[in-house]
Amino acid sequence: MGADLTVTLAGGDRPHLGAVALSQPRPSGLEGGGASASTSVITLLGHKEDELARSMAARLASGLGAAVCVACGVHLDRIRAQELEDVLELAGELTLEALARLRAP
Repeated sequence: MGADLTVTLAGGDRPHLGAVALSQPRPSGLEGGGASASTSVITLLGHKEDELARSMAARLASGLGAAVCVACGVHLDRIRAQELEDVLELAGELTLEALARLRAP
């Protein structure tokens, strides 16, 4: 979307829309500067993708210097704690890969 980015992360047994995060890059408030992002999240009742959407949107926005919208919906029936950790880890890896590809000339 011009200089901005929209991302959809869906999967599992029943992909759906669980949370949406909109992130805007800004200078860090910490000493030493760097990039950061302000992020707003909307989560549908009963869904738990809010932190997943928030972390992806903030990391992409601060890394790319663009507004980023991330829509997430990942459902695994009877998910176990380790499976949840795996989903979060894989999403982090996908985010880093997207950053690398989008930064490439």
